[in-house]
Amino acid sequence: MSDERVQYACDNGVALIRIDDGKRNALSPAVFRQLYAALDRAEADKAIVILTGREDVFSAGYDLKILRSGKPAALDMLRLGYSLTARVMSYPYPVIVACNGHSLAMGVFLMLSADYIIGTRGDYKVAANEVALGLPMPRTAALMLRHRLTPAAFERVVNLSEYFPVEAAKEAGFFDELVDADQLLPRAREQAAAYAELDMGAHKLTKRRIRGKLIRQVRRAVWFDVAEAAWLGLQAARKKR
Repeated sequence: MSDERVQYACDNGVALIRIDDGKRNALSPAVFRQLYAALDRAEADKAIVILTGREDVFSAGYDLKILRSGKPAALDMLRLGYSLTARVMSYPYPVIVACNGHSLAMGVFLMLSADYIIGTRGDYKVAANEVALGLPMPRTAALMLRHRLTPAAFERVVNLSEYFPVEAAKEAGFFDELVDADQLLPRAREQAAAYAELDMGAHKLTKRRIRGKLIRQVRRAVWFDVAEAAWLGLQAARKKR
C-alpha cells in the first residue's frame, strides 16, 4: 500500500497493528482501509491482535480537514470509521488495545471496541468531544461509550464533552489497567500470551453471543449517523448560499 500509515507484523500468533502517520494519527479513509486490511490479514493468520498508536498518541480521531470539506470522502470516512467498531467487536480472536497516550473522539470509539484496553500513565487526555465541537453525539459513538463506561461517566462524556486524565479515565471505564510507557507493549504481549491459552472456538462463540445485539445496533446506527451527517452538511451548504 502506498502512503503506509498502518503497520502490520505477526509473530507467534500475535499480530501487532500500529497506526502511525507521524503526527496525531488522524483517521482518514486511507487509514481506515489499511486498518480493515490489517484486520483481515490478522484473521487469516488466526492471530490475537494488539492495536496501538505512536509515541504519545493513540489517535486524535477523524481527519478534521476531510470531515469539514463537505465532500463525499467525509461521509465515506464516517461510514468506514463507525463500521470499524463492529468489525473489531466481532473479530474472532482477542483484541488488545495498547493506548500510547491521547485518545479523542473516533480514536476513543475504536479503542473501546477492543476486548482489553491498556492505557499509558502520563499527562494525557481522553475525550469524546463532539458536543464541544458543535456536533450531536453520533448514535454509534454513544453505543460504544455506554458499552464500556460507568453510567455517571457516560453522562459527562456524552453531554458535557469532559476531558479525562488517564487515572480518572481508568475509573470511568476507558481502560482496564494503566502502565508506564516503557511497559506498554511488553504488558500487551503478556496479556496476548495469556489469552492464547483460551479455547478460541469458545471465545468466538461467546463473543458473538454476548455482543450480537450490540453489534447489530451499531451496524444500524452507522447508517443513521451517515445519513444525518449528509443532511447536516446539506443544511450548512444551503446557509452559505
